[in-house]
Amino acid sequence: MTSQLDMFSATAQPTGAASAKPGRLRSAGSLPDETEMVRLLEATGRYQILRKLEPRAITTTPRAGYPLKGIILDTETTGFDAKKDEVIEIGLIAFTFNDEGEIGDVSGLYCGLQKPNVPIPPEIVRLTGITDAMVRDQMIDMSAVRALVEPADLTIAHNAAFDRPFCEALSPLFARKAWACSNSEIDWRARGYEGSKLGYLIGQSGYFHDGHRAVDDCFALLEVLGASGGGAGSSPFAELYRASQRSRMRIFAENAPFDLKDHLKARGYRWSDGTDGRPKSWWIEVAEQEMEEEVRFLRKDIYHWEDADPPVQRLTSFDRFKSRR
Repeated sequence: MTSQLDMFSATAQPTGAASAKPGRLRSAGSLPDETEMVRLLEATGRYQILRKLEPRAITTTPRAGYPLKGIILDTETTGFDAKKDEVIEIGLIAFTFNDEGEIGDVSGLYCGLQKPNVPIPPEIVRLTGITDAMVRDQMIDMSAVRALVEPADLTIAHNAAFDRPFCEALSPLFARKAWACSNSEIDWRARGYEGSKLGYLIGQSGYFHDGHRAVDDCFALLEVLGASGGGAGSSPFAELYRASQRSRMRIFAENAPFDLKDHLKARGYRWSDGTDGRPKSWWIEVAEQEMEEEVRFLRKDIYHWEDADPPVQRLTSFDRFKSRR
């Protein structure tokens, strides 16, 4: 039987862009090394090679020049409501960075399972691969978590609005930290990505990785955040770090006429039923420099009263994505 890899033998004669220089291929019957195989495939223009994502090495002596500390975390849970569901796994990696948003070294790692008070629902088992047998007698080591999180200047999750409330339910430690969301606070489309889901970002960055376990996703996200290119002039992490330092303004359209709700929805407003501590009203979150324009819109198009004074809340990275009970 002829091997499917005979195309790489010394007798093969690729043409055009895939042609190899004389002497580059090995003798008949042997295969070129991995680097050469990748080069030949990519040179045809008919293949896109994804490289397996290898976690960065952990060092206890990070390089100088990266004085700030960050955490990337991911949680797996029994459901989607932090008020009643529970964390069954947490993964964290600690890393260093500088004021320019350049990533230094991975300085710590923790991944732990925890048995919930109820059986893990079948749909969560299918999603995460975590079973009741795996979490039997397991408990998250909060001292290990605290050792990584307490010194962190920034805590990052790919869906911080989901992860932060669950982490705060796990420990009040997380309520005192500055948070950033790598999903919502980076303009991935402007960087050429088709979407912001982690799977899209990993694949379009040229990688693939194993499974859906928490710490694997943390390492994957770190590589995506540290990637250069895309015409943006800086890394995604640099953009995220800058965003975390800016205030956001949450504006509530209290007592807005009911018949204008579709007008508000079309502009990006969302409804709050008041159960999370916010006013019962439509609301939107905008950059600080966009606040005056948004208030003018409400006065002119919604209230029809130039002295209307809708409630406004200033949010920093310490407030955003925070659990409201």
